[in-house]
Amino acid sequence: MIQPERIQVLRPGEPRHGRYVLYWMQSAVRSRHNQALDYAVSEANRLGLPVLVVFGLTPSYPGANARHYRYLLEGLRDAHEGLKARNLPLLIGLTGEHGPAEAALMLAPDAALMVTERAVLRHLREWREWLTGELEHCHPNLPLVQIESELVVPLQITSVKQEYAARTIRPRIHRALEKYLVADEAVEPAHALTDPPKPSDLNWLDPARLADPSALIASFGVEGVPAGVEQGGEVAAQAQLAVLLKRLDHYDADRNDPTVDGSSRLSAYLHYGHISALQVALAVQEHGGPGAPAFLEELIVRRELSFNLCWYNPHYDSFAVLPDWAQKTLREHQHDDHEHLYTRAELEAASTHDPYWNASQRQMMLTGRMHNYMRMYWGKKVLEWTPDPAEAHATLVYLNDKYEQDGRNPNSYAGIGWVFGLHDRPWTRRPIFGTVRYMNAGGLKRKFDIETYARKWNGENPVDTNLAETKLQAAKR
Repeated sequence: MIQPERIQVLRPGEPRHGRYVLYWMQSAVRSRHNQALDYAVSEANRLGLPVLVVFGLTPSYPGANARHYRYLLEGLRDAHEGLKARNLPLLIGLTGEHGPAEAALMLAPDAALMVTERAVLRHLREWREWLTGELEHCHPNLPLVQIESELVVPLQITSVKQEYAARTIRPRIHRALEKYLVADEAVEPAHALTDPPKPSDLNWLDPARLADPSALIASFGVEGVPAGVEQGGEVAAQAQLAVLLKRLDHYDADRNDPTVDGSSRLSAYLHYGHISALQVALAVQEHGGPGAPAFLEELIVRRELSFNLCWYNPHYDSFAVLPDWAQKTLREHQHDDHEHLYTRAELEAASTHDPYWNASQRQMMLTGRMHNYMRMYWGKKVLEWTPDPAEAHATLVYLNDKYEQDGRNPNSYAGIGWVFGLHDRPWTRRPIFGTVRYMNAGGLKRKFDIETYARKWNGENPVDTNLAETKLQAAKR
């Protein structure tokens, strides 16, 4: 049974007469360990109805590139197969200007109840608001509920306001963990929908096309960034969780060394909804060991701090998100002498004097990943090398969202904000940074073998921002 605190009613009312319970899958693209899906199945069983799952696929999603689309399509492929094994049909609608919610709206006429997941980012919330408004106009008796499917502790249970830092949100989360860090009971559907409708007002994707993501991406006309080297989808996500558990005992010691493959590598799977944070937390808790506390701190406290930020602060992806002290000190030092200044194009091409920074940028561009410790250094240097701190913030958002596999994520926006003083405190005053925390290459050299890292990722030629797929495959080999 889904805990009541995970349920938020967007449109109230009792389920009406209909052919099915409609689950609009968008943020939790998985067939198991999915609280929104479990709620839809439970309600359908109670009503004596089947479940229909729909996903809205937008070929011209703003800012998305081949890397993002491949990961997404691999997730849809696995979700389709997993749902099919449970007698749950998945329809994938190709949507337009109003985004993925269009697909859900097309299937609303025969729905008794509509279910989706809670989302915190601006555009995801706007889709839900648009759908709510359209339902009010076209289907005023259709209830719509959203289910907290991404967090261990429901967002509004943790706090009703933006929290200042990890130290303020941590005790709130820890007080609630005993109640919410519990496994959900899997519910199997009692009824099957054998003839799901496909309204002619929308184009519906043949699931067989998911077997060839490259061809599908090409049909979308997506260009600019290669497709990436990691496999997406819940099958790969579960395999990566198993890898994490095997090396969890060394996690605390290895996680901050980019020359050691000691990170969890679960961030992108969490971002695309290919794995449940609750499932991961329970598996790590059961495993235990010296690495478990450090990992759970990151997965629950730090990650849920970022969701808290994006829910309560509408400026989460701009310079305005920073606390007043950070904005003030950075503006006061904006005109300090800069030894090095670089344009966004030079930064994007990894053409700076700093081999360590260039290596981190190259790693991100080639693989869609950057080690978390290097992300901090990467961000601090962009602040140092940009004449305006607000411009530096915008540049980091641009590069992160374009190249990171887990870009456009609450964790990313909180991490970028941290570079400029968010969720931190004032430190010793320095040029350019003011009292915002400073980082330099000396710290890298003290913590790990940064020269090995730089040699691994730096080539003789500048990085081409339009790398071909053949180059990417060569990098994999």
